[in-house]
Amino acid sequence: MQNRRRTSLLVGLILVCGLVECTLTLADRGVIGSTHWRRYAYEFGGFWPGLLRSWLPNYPQQPYAMFFSYGFLHGGFLHMAVNMVTLWSLGRVVLERVGIRGFAVLYLAAMLGGAGAFGMLADTLQPMVGASGALFGLAGGVLAWNYVDRFTLREKLWPVARAVGLLILMNIVMWWALDGQMAWQTHLGGFLSGWTFALLIDPRGRNDP
Repeated sequence: MQNRRRTSLLVGLILVCGLVECTLTLADRGVIGSTHWRRYAYEFGGFWPGLLRSWLPNYPQQPYAMFFSYGFLHGGFLHMAVNMVTLWSLGRVVLERVGIRGFAVLYLAAMLGGAGAFGMLADTLQPMVGASGALFGLAGGVLAWNYVDRFTLREKLWPVARAVGLLILMNIVMWWALDGQMAWQTHLGGFLSGWTFALLIDPRGRNDP
C-alpha cells in the first residue's frame, strides 16, 4: 500500500506537468484553444525576477505564487519529457528514503530555493520555467544522504565528490550548448536547498551498505 501511494504521487506530478505541456503544445500548433496560451501561461505562471523589484504583477498574489507555479511549466515537450524521466528516477530514491512527507518537504524546499537563487542572481527580463530546480534539489538530497552514509560506514567520499563534479560539468556543457539560455542559478539554488533540507529531514547515516 505504501509503495502504491508513493508511485501515485510521482505519477500524479508527472501527469500534471505532462498535461500542462501537452495542452500548450497542442495550442501552439493550433489544434486547440489559442496560439497565445503559452504566452499567457508564462506571463501568469512563470518566474519573473522583475516582480521581486519594481514590476507590477498581473494579479496580487503573483509575486508569491510564481515561486511554485514556474515548476509546472516547461519550455517545450522535450524539456518536460527529460525532466519527468529525471523526476521518476530521483523521486523513487527519495521516497524510499524519507517517504511521502519527506519527499514533499524536499521537493518544495528545492523549488523555493531554486526560484530564490534565480531571483537574486539572474540578470534577465525573461521568465524562468521548469521543474529542474526541484530536480536538482532531489539530486542534492540523494548525494547528501550518500555522503553521510559513506561517512558513517567509513567508506571513501570520492564518489560523492565525483558526482557533484559531473553535475557541475553537465551544467557548463548545457549552458554552452544552449548559448547561455539555461537557468543555472535555479539549478544551484535547488541543489543547495536540497542538500541542506535532506540533512534536516534525515541527518543520520544508514549503517547498512
